Amino acid sequence: MASLSLFRALLLLSLTASALSTRPYNKGLSPNFYDYICPQALPTIKRALSRRRCSKSDAWALPCCACTSTIVLSMYDGCDGSILLDPTPTIDSEKFALPNNNSARGFEVIDQIKAEVDRVCGRPVVSCADILAVTARDSVVALGGPSWKVRLGRRDSMTASRTMANNDIPAPNMDLPALINNFKRQGLKVKDLVALSGAHTIGFAQCFTFRDRIFNDSNIDQAFAKNLQSYCPRTGSNSNLASLDPTPARFDPLYYKNLLTQKGLLHSDQALSTGESALELVKSYSYNYEAFWKDFAKSMVRMGNIKPLIGNQGQIRSNCRRVN
Repeated sequence: MASLSLFRALLLLSLTASALSTRPYNKGLSPNFYDYICPQALPTIKRALSRRRCSKSDAWALPCCACTSTIVLSMYDGCDGSILLDPTPTIDSEKFALPNNNSARGFEVIDQIKAEVDRVCGRPVVSCADILAVTARDSVVALGGPSWKVRLGRRDSMTASRTMANNDIPAPNMDLPALINNFKRQGLKVKDLVALSGAHTIGFAQCFTFRDRIFNDSNIDQAFAKNLQSYCPRTGSNSNLASLDPTPARFDPLYYKNLLTQKGLLHSDQALSTGESALELVKSYSYNYEAFWKDFAKSMVRMGNIKPLIGNQGQIRSNCRRVN
């Protein structure tokens, strides 16, 4: 699974040749990648996301119904678009990896945005991976969070790996050493772990992901646990949802405040309060939202330094759900 890349801003794309050519760009990623190829690409993504209509079941996500879904997709994808691929005889779809199954949503949103971007650009020049990365950034902003410059020019994966997704995506029952090792394998540090975990300030988790915590963990507020047990019993109700923090449609520091009162929903959330270095960051982010925003944005970009597909690697998919 590839991800966003952390290269400094590059030289602008090669003048007229870049504007007219569809040859792969080989020199890395740049926030300005589409300035000549399709200058309307990023504004179109933003408009398409904001026009997403809310259903009654989406009401909690106002003013951006699709935002929480696209943030989760981006975090779980690794930003090579592999999570978007449907299963085929040769594609072991990551949609059915344990952390994603019945959890990763918003695929139809990406389909709609892709269609609109391709129409505006006149042809498929913007990768599904880039659309997903930009949509995640715009979603964070729409929910009240920070912005950052997304490095662009990545290409789409031509395969997927359910096994790799199972191994690379942190599990909800991980303790702190396991989480640190998981992030370390990707070249990320403890600060990245704590900052990126702040994405759990939005959205929901299914009962089966936190059942063991609310019945068996000792570092949990008992009133909080008892309330959760009322709709997540010891057996059954696996798909019942609980918000990851009290304001699931707002990008704020309440996630960290909850950890300091032993109200983290997932075992892996509360684990951030069990180590000295991680706990200091949790305390800092709980009252200093500017520090949280700054570090989250930096870590989102840093996460992108993980083997992006560029140049002749991968492809620009015409349909995000299948290989060309």
